[in-house]
Amino acid sequence: MEINEWINTRLPLVVRELEESILNDFSSMAEDGLDLAGRNDIYQVLDDMLAALFPGYYSKEKVPAGEMNFFLGDLLRHISFKLYRHIRDAFKYRCIKDKCEHCDCETRAGEVLMRLMEGLAGIRAVMLEDIRAALEGDPAAKSLDEIVLSYPCIEAIATYRIAHMLYELDVPIIPRIMAERAHSRTGIDIHPGAKIGPHFFIDHGTGVVIGETTTIGRNVKLYQGVTLGALSPFDKDGRPAKGVKRHPDIQDDVIIYANATILGGTTVIGKGAIIGANTWITSSVPPGAVVGRDGGH
Repeated sequence: MEINEWINTRLPLVVRELEESILNDFSSMAEDGLDLAGRNDIYQVLDDMLAALFPGYYSKEKVPAGEMNFFLGDLLRHISFKLYRHIRDAFKYRCIKDKCEHCDCETRAGEVLMRLMEGLAGIRAVMLEDIRAALEGDPAAKSLDEIVLSYPCIEAIATYRIAHMLYELDVPIIPRIMAERAHSRTGIDIHPGAKIGPHFFIDHGTGVVIGETTTIGRNVKLYQGVTLGALSPFDKDGRPAKGVKRHPDIQDDVIIYANATILGGTTVIGKGAIIGANTWITSSVPPGAVVGRDGGH
């Protein structure tokens, strides 16, 4: 069959087959569904929020001190208008999926937006601790400016701290969109549900995975390739269990070297422990212990 004949006779069948599959399988394609095209808009909002946290680093232009108030006021108004709409639509989407008839999505979205905006100064204060952790933890770092401008962990952690606040406020989908954007750009995969304390540093960063129910204390340092993951617990029907603690707890002052894998919801790495490179850990490690490659203390 010639290509022109195929286009005229067979391609319409392919179009109809795809159309039927898409319209039947994805509620987001309904008229009142979630606007998935808004993903790129959320990316832009995230970029603007990073610029609000670190003007002159993530903004498109240098911001003079005398113009800072105007710059931030204009930018945060813009963010508020756009992000409110996306949060509202995400709540409405979930209500449609759950057949909820009693939620006021507009009010909830407004409350979330206000909480997030009012929390930005606190997020920045924690980020400054994270940046200082990088300066203290990396002998190659020459200045705070160099770290913010060039270290991928700063974008990944800042994005996580924004996404985590939205996750804690029960916003669907948007936190994961933000987190996976940072993952694709930096190679660092931090689920927005993880709980991570201040003064946190990821050296090099590529390949780090931090799962949803992980908790990390203060002053923790990870190297590239570290996985804080799950042991894939299964329910009685053989499906991966959800809604349970699946990932480890890392207490204060822990160092975890490259390519270490720490798994399981009951695994606790005690305060001040050092985990060597390429280790595989599925049971708790006491405070102050040093674990070598063979898993021995």
